[in-house]
Amino acid sequence: MFQNQKFRQIASIAVVSALLGGTSYATYEHFGKSDTLSAWVDNATPFVKAARLEEKNAAGNVAMIPADFSFASKKATAAVVHIKATLKPERTVSNMEIPDAFKDFFGGRSPFDERQSPQGKPEKPQASGSGVIINPDGYIVTNNHVIQGAESLEVTLADKHTYKAKVVGSDPNTDIALIKIDAKDLPALSFGNSENVQVGQWVLAVGNPYNLTSTVTAGIVSAKGRSINILGENAKAPIESFIQTDAAVNPGNSGGALVDLNGNLIGINTAIASQTGSFAGYSFAVPSSIAHKVVEDISKFGSVQRGYLGVGISEVDAEKVKSFDLKVDKGVRVENFADQSAAKEAGIKIGDVITKIDGHEIAGVPQLQEAIAQHKPSDKVTVNVDRDGAEKVLTVTLKGISETAMAQQSSSAVMEQLGIELKDLTSQQKKEYDIPSGVQVSQISAGKIRQGTDMEEGFVITKIDKTPVGSVKDAVKILQSKKGGVMIEGMYPGNEETQYYAIGL
Repeated sequence: MFQNQKFRQIASIAVVSALLGGTSYATYEHFGKSDTLSAWVDNATPFVKAARLEEKNAAGNVAMIPADFSFASKKATAAVVHIKATLKPERTVSNMEIPDAFKDFFGGRSPFDERQSPQGKPEKPQASGSGVIINPDGYIVTNNHVIQGAESLEVTLADKHTYKAKVVGSDPNTDIALIKIDAKDLPALSFGNSENVQVGQWVLAVGNPYNLTSTVTAGIVSAKGRSINILGENAKAPIESFIQTDAAVNPGNSGGALVDLNGNLIGINTAIASQTGSFAGYSFAVPSSIAHKVVEDISKFGSVQRGYLGVGISEVDAEKVKSFDLKVDKGVRVENFADQSAAKEAGIKIGDVITKIDGHEIAGVPQLQEAIAQHKPSDKVTVNVDRDGAEKVLTVTLKGISETAMAQQSSSAVMEQLGIELKDLTSQQKKEYDIPSGVQVSQISAGKIRQGTDMEEGFVITKIDKTPVGSVKDAVKILQSKKGGVMIEGMYPGNEETQYYAIGL
């Protein structure tokens, strides 16, 4: 089943000794204006229709001729590069100095199986990934996790020329980075508008899997707006609205191009769903709408300028429709507000269901995140909400985000990832359950709790990794600080037996 797959960022094959750790709706403003990284591919480049052609065979019947991938392949491979990252050394037991008195026992070498250079010095770990030239002057977009932790970067073009690269900027929240090499007149890909991408259309993935340079695979778009909870480890406010395809990608494809049959860049390949770390049917790409906004902001301002609604939200599903007597069955429900919330100031209320942004439907959390991610602070967006069956249209002026708001949004994100809602216990409940403290699971929806445990609503959490939980705020704070496996301890009212649930974060 899809939900049982493990999701992995697909960067980087370890070359020496390590793996490198690591528009939405309508044509938004940044697609219609001139680019800071302008001068994309030659305007004279022929436009090749991606639809299948029809012709009659000898019997007079219509025969379907599959679309030809050669034009897009040739165009994309010329602009996709191989990136080799030399990682910053980390002091571990394997590279600690061995006392002179013991060196003779190991023939003068380290006993820790660390790869040695011919001069006897440990080689620095290296990893590899892919990137896409988006400007003839040497600007390249890739994944943040391809360049994260790198001491130096080496870029090899399709024509085998090699350059040193510098990092212009990166955004862990979207896993997008911009790097630059000192070169001119390079082949570059134009950004396509991922709004126009349709489920079922042909796409090509181009990259350097397993150090096999200039590799092209074909598939179709199998879904849009996917959130697979893979960016949270490195990001404070992750934005996931991936394009899902069945084009084969593998380690080393990270940062490579997802293109349509006209050779336009519609996504940056980022992750795979796999039990083994190799391709097993699904791959995921950051939409061009998000990548374009990130690189534009980095090139202009040095960092991403992102506007925020200032709301905590949850997905509308059948359970929420029933629990809150909602009048709509899709959208996102407003659960709480950040300090100085732009949405609250515009008149949005807790319990409202956001159904549209700028006139385009919002089916769930990823679509809302992608839509708002296209905007900067002070931009105005039109928000349609359903309030007890009545539609209201409000204009929200987006704000930047403070550290306090970031923390609040992060707390909402961890609860959304787990798929639970918590409430504080009353003094009477603590007395009745005979416990000093705890919080109760009031609702369980789609998320890691449902996928990985048989926890039921009503469960009282008393400890997380042996740390007592006194309030919902305590629980959120503990969970936000956790990575990897977490043990949740508690009990069900009326049952004194202690229950344990293990989950991964």
